[in-house]
Amino acid sequence: DGAFTGAKKGGKIGLFEQADKSTIFLDEISEINLNTQAKLLRVLQEKEIMRVGGTRTVSIDVRIIAATNSDLNLAVKEGRFREDLYYRINIFPVTIPPLRERKEDIPLLIKNIIVKINNEYGRNIGSISQDALMELLDYHWPGNVRELQNVIGRSIINMNFNEHIIQKQHLPNLNNDKKLNKSE
Repeated sequence: DGAFTGAKKGGKIGLFEQADKSTIFLDEISEINLNTQAKLLRVLQEKEIMRVGGTRTVSIDVRIIAATNSDLNLAVKEGRFREDLYYRINIFPVTIPPLRERKEDIPLLIKNIIVKINNEYGRNIGSISQDALMELLDYHWPGNVRELQNVIGRSIINMNFNEHIIQKQHLPNLNNDKKLNKSE
């Protein structure tokens, strides 16, 4: 029927078409290859896509939010990111400081992570002890929020099912990492 095994004539609705009249989030945009960057630029300029296996273009109206941990300006200079795409998406840049520079966010982030884990895994974790929180506030967080999510998840795995407060002994060992990071 279509361009590849299992494809339907006319193509399949993709993410950009699904996001028509709304917003699409592109995480780690710096990681897409130059060929895909050219296609993305064309979509942003022409405001239309063609389905894989399709024969006609489909108009779309999509707002893009893109994120990266990389310096896109440097990537442009090094030829790893298209300059024209950079200027197309860099309309309203928002820089979020690393977690180590905004430690006041850690308690609220932990609370939200606990709620998410409770919902996903049927747990009933209520909070984190002051000692455990102080340990996390003292840490450097080279992996930012993703590392915090991982640490809270690992802590909950270390808890018995009848325990409801994350204690310091539930935390994975952060001391080795802390010593390494303090020398940076």
